[in-house]
Amino acid sequence: MSSSVSPRASKQSATSPEAVASPQDKHPYDGLAPTVDGRGGSVPERGGTQRLKLSCVLLTMGNRPAELRRAIASVFEQEGVDIEVVVVGNGADLPELDERVVTVRLPENVGIPAGRNEGVRASSGDVILFLDDDGWYRSPDLARHVHDRFAEEPGLGALSFRIADPDGGPDQRRHVPRLRVGDPGRSSRVTTFLGGASAVRRTAFERGGGLPGEFFYAHEETDLAWRILDAGFSIEYDAEAVMYHPAVAPTRHADFYRLNARNRVWLARRNLPWPLAVVYLGVWVVLTVLRERSRDALRAWFAGFREGWREDPGERRPIRWSTAWRMTLDGRPPVI
Repeated sequence: MSSSVSPRASKQSATSPEAVASPQDKHPYDGLAPTVDGRGGSVPERGGTQRLKLSCVLLTMGNRPAELRRAIASVFEQEGVDIEVVVVGNGADLPELDERVVTVRLPENVGIPAGRNEGVRASSGDVILFLDDDGWYRSPDLARHVHDRFAEEPGLGALSFRIADPDGGPDQRRHVPRLRVGDPGRSSRVTTFLGGASAVRRTAFERGGGLPGEFFYAHEETDLAWRILDAGFSIEYDAEAVMYHPAVAPTRHADFYRLNARNRVWLARRNLPWPLAVVYLGVWVVLTVLRERSRDALRAWFAGFREGWREDPGERRPIRWSTAWRMTLDGRPPVI
């Protein structure tokens, strides 16, 4: 993967690419307890509290310049934290941006997970926030809240934010990453997170091997989440961390059904013990047939399902049975 990083990045304390694990260079869990990473100049203050640097990575196709600037402005408006912004042009030129922004220009569209991995490589923060270019932070206190959560909880690997409709509509159920959605205003432990509305500890990101670039789109966050959990970290849906994002349907993507099915097979093949993988995929076949009424959608889904078995999903690193049990206690056993 070749990319160009803007000279403006030299003003930042950028991390070398080798320091962040790529999806092709996974690191097996070594049995060590999770710790707060001290990279990027983070040092304990008196009383043992970590002062963490935050990086916000935005991926863009270059087709929403006004929305991108709004997103960037909402990051720089955050108060009480040391935060940098990294914008990745995913096969697209970038518009004129604030000179403080670290920019990365990729020569082609490599997909969401690989693009975000490039942004992480260009960043220097201890905690990485991922933000869609059409989303923005509602409050200038969000980053400080995120900072304090990670500083106070060394075992916290990732936070999933609450997404609010800027037009005042109800919170969408699919934005709450748990089975029992109930009240979106209730925080809880979860087993996955939302890619464009999240924060991940760099240590956990690296120990999980980064996002799986081969997925291109769909389920990449769950793949990383399961590996973060298997490394001993926890993941939480934090209802107090609120951001704005317009209400859009995931089916707007042309390959939604095919990639959704293919990557679900890859997710199981890469991460689940075989008995769980068989049950997991069987459950999703049944759910898809019961839920989906469109024959075209079903044909695309089953084409992706077959593709998931034919093609190489990347390194297989099944989670431990103890991790599967912990996921069950957190409300979502890895069979659904």
